[in-house]
Amino acid sequence: MDAERGKESEVLQVTDNDNRDQERPRRPCDGTCHAKEILQSLNRDRECGLFTDVILQVDSRRFFCHKVILSSKSSYFRAMFTLCFKESSDHVVSLEKISAPVMGLILDFVYEGRIFIKEDNVEDILQASDLLHICSLRDECVKFLDGQLDPSNCVGIMKFADMFSITSLSEKSKKLMLEGFEEVSCHEEFLELTKEELTEYLSNDDLVVSKEEIVYEAVMRWVKEKKTKGREALKDLLEHVRLPLMDPAYFLEKVEMDKTIQECPECFPLLHEARIYHILGDPVTSRRVRPRRFMEVSELIVVIGGSDQKGILKLPYIDSYDPRTGQWTSLSMFPGYTKSETATCALKNNIYVSGGHINSRHVWMLNAQVNSWVKMASLNTNRRGHGMAALKGQIYAVGGFDGQKRLSTVERYNSFTNTWTPVTSMLAAVSSAAVVSCANKLYVIGGALEDYGKTDKVQCYNPEEDNWTYASPAPSCTDGISGVEIEGTIYVVGGLMSAIFSYHPSNDTWREEALLPGPLERCGAAVYRGKLYIMGGRSDNGEATDKCLVFDPKTKTVSEERPLLRSTSHHGCVTILQKL
Repeated sequence: MDAERGKESEVLQVTDNDNRDQERPRRPCDGTCHAKEILQSLNRDRECGLFTDVILQVDSRRFFCHKVILSSKSSYFRAMFTLCFKESSDHVVSLEKISAPVMGLILDFVYEGRIFIKEDNVEDILQASDLLHICSLRDECVKFLDGQLDPSNCVGIMKFADMFSITSLSEKSKKLMLEGFEEVSCHEEFLELTKEELTEYLSNDDLVVSKEEIVYEAVMRWVKEKKTKGREALKDLLEHVRLPLMDPAYFLEKVEMDKTIQECPECFPLLHEARIYHILGDPVTSRRVRPRRFMEVSELIVVIGGSDQKGILKLPYIDSYDPRTGQWTSLSMFPGYTKSETATCALKNNIYVSGGHINSRHVWMLNAQVNSWVKMASLNTNRRGHGMAALKGQIYAVGGFDGQKRLSTVERYNSFTNTWTPVTSMLAAVSSAAVVSCANKLYVIGGALEDYGKTDKVQCYNPEEDNWTYASPAPSCTDGISGVEIEGTIYVVGGLMSAIFSYHPSNDTWREEALLPGPLERCGAAVYRGKLYIMGGRSDNGEATDKCLVFDPKTKTVSEERPLLRSTSHHGCVTILQKL
């Protein structure tokens, strides 16, 4: 009896398990293999011409296909077969701009998802996939080209990417050209660049070269390869080569002595500019003296001395600022004493400081290469609140205050003889004016007068004729202003003006450029990469600020960068080059 119960229980247990298995949801079958088998079968049918409903005529070869398969991968065929096109009812469809071998590869991809992309067929496959709107195949071609990209082929790939509007590949190719310019320029494809394409790279500050000689040699290879067309383009290309930044010996031997350049008179002004820069050290502000971002030399803005926030203490600090990195570095301090209302300028990459409250005839030079001060010949006259500017390799000290009266006198410094010589005095005595050299002339803008008034007069000195004339007056009567020259235009700021103004010597006109966050006076002004840097200065509440404002003449915008190390006014501000 017990044995029978045990068998009954066993039977019931088995029955219960069977019921649970029936209730448990079944795992769906993976259709990947199933779909693959169907496509493979259809591809075999295609190759045999079975169950096909359209023939693609490519060159002299006929491909038997299924409209539904073609339409599933190509929006081109879907539109052809579903819309009211003639081909929607035709049994034979002719295709152009595609070769038969490439069409065979594409059909293998459409039916089975496999294709062998190689260097010698990728362009044809990409072109065909673009024509037929097979996006997944186009993406595979782009991925393949991306993996093949190197300095030897980036020019060709860039042109191909631009042709088919492949933005990501085009940008990557151009980036490689910028970053590997030296190696890229040695390959044959580099010579296939058009003049316009080459100019785009030459004019880019981000072109990665250690020295400008590399750029010049690349240009001359291109010019000589293009022969007549190259010689016609030489002047336009050479405008974007930064000849003044070359080693002077290289410039003399390789550039000035080059026969192709000697036979191109249009290039002579560019050679003259570089020659003047090398010999006289004039602070030219064109793009050609602006170091590229990754060169072994960089521009630095140097802030010299000045007064503290309350205008009480005279600061001995000399600080350099690298806008590229946002880093401040302290340089050698003034030797022995502090002073304010000095005048500063740069010549041959050295910084000159003259006058000031104490020993106001003294002139010091900071040798930027060794970071050391050297005492130079003294001024002929005590000066403070005066201005200095370099013009044609010489320094001019202009106006100021000698402790008793405003000065109209001007003296010129010759660095070869270390002497100061008087030149013709200004038409009006002024101090705290903006003194700027531009277009081979000296401009003295505004300033304080003898009766404590302020002027809007602009006095212009012609060194060739040693005489002064008046130019169009400034927008307002003011003093405590600063000015710089950027590519033939003078920009002035300060004097508690709430805007930046520009003066154009070519037509003797003034223009308001941009508003400032607030009025400033006795601020520093310097040029970096074609932009005006406004450093510190005193606001209308009488206190100095540590702000650094940047004005971009191209966009007419004012932005703010990393502040100065301390609030400063009445300071000097210049831009110099420094080897990294």
